[in-house]
Formats: sequence, structure tokens, C-alpha cells
Amino acid sequence: MVRDTLTQEQIVNAAIDLLDSEGLEGLSMRVLGERLGSAATAGYWHIGNKENLIILAGDLVWKEVVLPDLIAVDWRTAATVMASGMYDMLTRHLWLVQAFGSYMIYGPAKARHDDHCLAVFEKAGFTGKQADLATASVFIFVLGNALGPAAAASFERKLRKQGGNAKKLLRERTSKAREIAAQFPHLRERLETSATDYAAAPQNSFEFGLQAILDGIECQLVTDGKPLPTPSAN
Repeated sequence: MVRDTLTQEQIVNAAIDLLDSEGLEGLSMRVLGERLGSAATAGYWHIGNKENLIILAGDLVWKEVVLPDLIAVDWRTAATVMASGMYDMLTRHLWLVQAFGSYMIYGPAKARHDDHCLAVFEKAGFTGKQADLATASVFIFVLGNALGPAAAASFERKLRKQGGNAKKLLRERTSKAREIAAQFPHLRERLETSATDYAAAPQNSFEFGLQAILDGIECQLVTDGKPLPTPSAN
């Protein structure tokens, strides 16, 4: 029977391929079954339901993020390597950025990654809540930088489904956005001088922002390695 020949690993890997090409909105047990040459019921037998499949796929891709040896490198190098690795992983699997808004992504691979992030900032000298804050700040920064490519990919898929020439439709929408932006002085100046597309992030903006974030985190430490007091709300 099909359910005996397919494995959970095969189904999850096929789901990742489908998600990479069609996004979160393109995943269904029926389409996945067609790709695997099986009935949709085979997926339900091994996985349970679509939500569980997304959670399993979302956890598996976290294995792609390299966890540096904290004995061999300093904490800041380790934090840079992990943040860059996370960004590369998210931009390879843009559907995961979408999934964070609708699903709770968890599992051993993500937990291993998160644990190592905390170890990085504990090596820097942070403890307790301060290590949590440093970890969360970097995570949110990386996720935010991946939102743009994820939104663009989703938009292009939406245009393709509308039929016609997706690239032409995208150019038309971009042209309208530029017309509106040209009414504002700072945006107009950028449109006149920048070689990049309107609303595109400047080159090396991720690297610049990450180092700025780490600079700020490092400023929270004093020479003896103890965190500075958290500023009061007043």
C-alpha cells in the first residue's frame, strides 16, 4: 500500500520543495500527493494534517543554519554567523516567514538553534533576561529583513494566478508606486539617484543593520562582563 512505501521524511521533504516553489498558499495534501504519485490520504496517514506538516517542514529547515563552535570563535563572530545563516535560510524558504504569522513553529531543530543563540549571548556575559532580550532582538531583526523578499515572492505568485504577463503587471504596479513616491522630496531624490528598484533595500543593508544591532548589544556590557542596568521607563 502507498502508506507503507512512503516515509514521513519523504513527505516532509516533498512539502518543503512545494512550499519553496508555490508558497504557503500553494500547499495542499492533494497537490503534495500528486507530486509524490500517491493519494492525499497517504499524507494524512503519516503526518496527520496540513498544520502538522507545516510545523514539521518549518522545523526541518532550521537544520540548515550552522551553529558555530563557541570555543573556537568569539561571541560576536558566532552571533554574526548565526544571524547570517538564519537570514540565508529564510530567504531560501520564504514561506517560513509567512508561516510565523499563522503557525507556531517548533521542534528539536529550532530548539537546538535557539539554545545555541542563548549560549552565544551568555558567552558574551549576559545572563537571564538580558540574554533573552539580546537573542530576541537579533531574531526580530533578521526576520524583519526577510519580510521584504517574502512579500515580493507572494505578490509575484498572486500576479501569476491572475493570468497574463506577471512581469508586466509588476512593472505597472511599481510604476504607480514610483509616481506617488515622487510627490515627496526625500523619496523623489532617491528615485532620481538610486540605481535600485523603488522600495528595495540598499545594498549591504542587512550587514550594516546587523553590525549596528550587535554594537548596541555590546554597549550593554561593561568591562567586567556584567550587563548594564536596564533603563527605566521614565
